[in-house]
Amino acid sequence: MTLRDIIDRITKAEAAAGRTPGAVSLIAVSKVQPNARVEAVLQEGQRIFGENKVQEAAGKWPAFREQFSDVELHLIGPLQTNKARQAMELADYIHTLDRPKLAQTLARLAQEIGRCPDLFIQVNTGEEDQKAGIMPRDADAFIAECQALDLPVRGLMCIPPVDEEASLHFALLAKIAKRNGLAGLSMGMSSDFEKAIALGATHVRVGSAIFGDRVAV
Repeated sequence: MTLRDIIDRITKAEAAAGRTPGAVSLIAVSKVQPNARVEAVLQEGQRIFGENKVQEAAGKWPAFREQFSDVELHLIGPLQTNKARQAMELADYIHTLDRPKLAQTLARLAQEIGRCPDLFIQVNTGEEDQKAGIMPRDADAFIAECQALDLPVRGLMCIPPVDEEASLHFALLAKIAKRNGLAGLSMGMSSDFEKAIALGATHVRVGSAIFGDRVAV
């Protein structure tokens, strides 16, 4: 499958859902991909990318940005507080704000640095013990806490359990976002992004369908 194939599928899913053309941003998830593959996708015109780890992003994107100045970088993996400053300096968006300590760290650093990436709060819609994210029952209070810290919360993110119907989790995330006045919904990956678009996704995260299988490093 090619980048063009994915873009065409997004366009068709937008139309089928009655969404405005271009309402959905495609995040090409380039984590654990060789630079040659990433550069090929850049050469095709893709400019929005997602990385899981701050260290990998730091080793990859400053050089690419010298060549492609309009790149938009999204951090989509768990963020440790000791990596927060570096993350804020690298990224345009962080999708994994998931706990009060991290919120407080980002707020403090935003004052020091003078800027803050746009933020998505990760919600653990499946309430899975092994997965990061605020629990749905705590989401409203946590959103309010982050907003009180003047953090630029733009929306919510989720990763549904692999053995459950993804649409149920996308619908739950959309419901929480709507009642809190948040427009952004980061949800949907290679196997289910069309379902996510039907339920209001504004950002879909697609990796293997664009780049092929990940390469271990």
